[in-house]
Amino acid sequence: MKILMFGDVVGEAGTACFQKHAPILRRQHSADLIIVNGENSAKGNGITRQSAEQLFAGGADVITTGNHCFRRKCDDIFENDRILRPANFPGDAPGKGFCILDCGAYSVAVINLMGTAFMEPLDNPFSVIDELLPQIDTPNILLDFHAEATSEKRAMGWYLAGKVSAVIGTHTHVQTADAEILDGKTGYITDVGMVGGARSVLGVNVEQAIAKQRFHRPVQFTETSGPCILNGVVLEIDSKLGICNKIAPVFARE
Repeated sequence: MKILMFGDVVGEAGTACFQKHAPILRRQHSADLIIVNGENSAKGNGITRQSAEQLFAGGADVITTGNHCFRRKCDDIFENDRILRPANFPGDAPGKGFCILDCGAYSVAVINLMGTAFMEPLDNPFSVIDELLPQIDTPNILLDFHAEATSEKRAMGWYLAGKVSAVIGTHTHVQTADAEILDGKTGYITDVGMVGGARSVLGVNVEQAIAKQRFHRPVQFTETSGPCILNGVVLEIDSKLGICNKIAPVFARE
């Protein structure tokens, strides 16, 4: 089984890039599933029904999110079981934190969690994953861990080494150079990167980002237009054992 996982999609340019290139990459890698983080896919950040539909139109099988999941007050989109919000939000929050895909000969679980270091004070993600794993009756488990601190991401990767098929970090929008397989089973990368404007600071206008950091005054960010970059990873997983045999970065530039 092959899975493509793409990082945070940023704005209209990012969703257009994903729609254009994800189907091509799916064919190139003979991928069975595509998972993408869509928490910044709407114009102005967050996720809306329109931006989610664009990602599904580009071939996404599951859309994960993060700290901006409820930014646009479109709670009804989380009625779709394939649009996830972090599982460590309070239990009465809209939506679900994981889904299980029936792929015929095998099934795949996708879990969404958010870190708490330098982020919102949600439930402890380590405790929440301990509660979730016994509920999942498949060895094929992929976690999108949406977190700020590299130390927290690395800790989660090693905590779940041998327990899940992959721990894929999102949120910081810069693809890291540490794709590896932990303990011979669990594919890992600290951050998978983003899908968004190439001439940008994490997908937003360069001049605005510079002004914010130079002058420390409020700035209204806007996403950049194309051309874009597209970051992701391709995972090869033994569908009977849930073991990741290969993880490799994916990079495309328009």
